[in-house]
Amino acid sequence: MTAPHRSLVLSIYAPALGDDTGRTLSVVRGLEYALPGLRLGWTISDKGEFIPVPQRDEWLAQAEAKKTLPMLCNGKEDDLVTVSGWERPAGISSGGQPQFEVHAELPLDATRIAASVAVLETMAEGAHAFWGRLMPSSVAAEMAQQVRHSTKELHAPPRGLPALNLTEDIPSPEIPHHLGWLNYWSAATSRALGFPAHDRDVNLLSRSRRTATGGWVLRLTDEPLDLDNPAHLDALLRAYERFPGIGGRFIP
Repeated sequence: MTAPHRSLVLSIYAPALGDDTGRTLSVVRGLEYALPGLRLGWTISDKGEFIPVPQRDEWLAQAEAKKTLPMLCNGKEDDLVTVSGWERPAGISSGGQPQFEVHAELPLDATRIAASVAVLETMAEGAHAFWGRLMPSSVAAEMAQQVRHSTKELHAPPRGLPALNLTEDIPSPEIPHHLGWLNYWSAATSRALGFPAHDRDVNLLSRSRRTATGGWVLRLTDEPLDLDNPAHLDALLRAYERFPGIGGRFIP
């Protein structure tokens, strides 16, 4: 399996699956489109064995009716790419609304880094996502320590990063739980966060791309986020300062 410190991890949060069928297939095809030559035609058994899925699209349609995107992968243990998704219950979701949550993992190498913006954009737009993020898995593990599990206790996240609220305490599904190296914000999320403000976001806009649906993909740093790099840590801290609503820290 891919070593944790050598992978990119992606998370996307979208409206719950419903009558607008085909979103799971759009997510899978979006990942394949962004990485030419990739074929997600296998699943993984409980024993870790690769199992071919010959009628994949039909299989996905049947699973989507049950509000899930079962694990799919490329069947290559030494170059593993995976994607899966499920319904996130209302009780632990921002805004108290059930959501469709998608996760993917791919090797952290030059090819995937070059395609990372397209990966996040095509998958998020295919899911009709509110927001999403992509970053190195080692950074994700450390940034998970930002979450405050009780408002009654002091919480000091690592590296001076801000404390973030639990997802169920975030008032709207459009508000991101946290930042990543790459960030997908739908048009609704961008409006909720006040992005872009052209007098304040010159640096961010220089590393951002508008999507076909009016959203944005923002890159915080040119290279994958590395919290041991002072310039990267500063960029992350400045982004949290610019967008105080992220993580439910500020409710206007």
